Amino acid sequence: MQTINLLSDTVTKPTPGMLKAMWAAEVGDDVFREDPTVNALEEKCAALFGHEAALFCPSGTMTNQIALKVHTRPLDEVICDEMSHIYQYEVGGYAFHSGIGVNLLRTPNGILDAGSVAAAIKPRYDWLPKSSLVVIENTCNKGGGSLYELSGIRAIRAVCRQHGLALHLDGARIFNALAETGDTPAAIGAEVDSISICLSKGLGAPVGSVLVGSRTFIAEARRVRKVMGGGMRQAGYLAAAGIYALDHQVERLRDDHAHARQLSAALADLPYVADIRPVQTNIVIFDLVPPLLPAVFLEYLLKNNIKASAFGPQTIRFVTHLDVQQEMINRAIEVLKKYKP
Repeated sequence: MQTINLLSDTVTKPTPGMLKAMWAAEVGDDVFREDPTVNALEEKCAALFGHEAALFCPSGTMTNQIALKVHTRPLDEVICDEMSHIYQYEVGGYAFHSGIGVNLLRTPNGILDAGSVAAAIKPRYDWLPKSSLVVIENTCNKGGGSLYELSGIRAIRAVCRQHGLALHLDGARIFNALAETGDTPAAIGAEVDSISICLSKGLGAPVGSVLVGSRTFIAEARRVRKVMGGGMRQAGYLAAAGIYALDHQVERLRDDHAHARQLSAALADLPYVADIRPVQTNIVIFDLVPPLLPAVFLEYLLKNNIKASAFGPQTIRFVTHLDVQQEMINRAIEVLKKYKP
């Protein structure tokens, strides 16, 4: 029986069309800026979000860490939500690479608001770190795929401008957010100084993220990428997958969201489920009724060819993606209904 992999949207495999595009890619040495396919991907992403330049990198962690490094100086701090990927899942890279601190905010489902950001900005005293950057994550993974409305981003942007702070968007799943809000990439791009775009999650590319910003910002980002070991050579084979994903696999993200809502609706009727986070995109996070433990529940799922992940002491995460079709969702729901703690 085919495995239903709800572990993450990073598990997607290239489609036949994507593999064909990768095979046909024209390549060169990207460190010398001579890979035409990488150049085309970077130009495409920059134009899409209304910025001047972009940089192709191996991962979203690298694009985020480069952004932190370029936007800040040692002894600065970044304001972000406590659920932020840069704080939770990047191994303390903000301290390791940039020598900066984090000013953590606690907000509903990881979505910052202008008021909380304004209140978090520190006064300029010698004994305090300098608040210099705000990072928002859209969608917020740990918040259950929660998303920002454009008006909320604009309000945060206004606060940043008033106080001289830069604004970075960790847009690992930005196209999931846009699929729901209907906003254009350019509208989002106009409100931020830099954007990290992941190609290897719901968009289905095998690897890679793109950092978008001004020409000056990206010039410095390129140097930081090199010192981090991110200078790739014939990377056009990977860039071709990203171009294909942007051209062919954005609109279908709405299918993933519909599948996530179906799972959420089914979970709502089950006696062993205590709480379900609001489902806005392709992530379903829910709590199990004690004393049922995630390890026990996940073992049951695995015996029924379903993979998922623990996301806390009583918490499970499901993530839908292009390799999960409707019949798999139907089968997963039947398995969930049959479970008897």
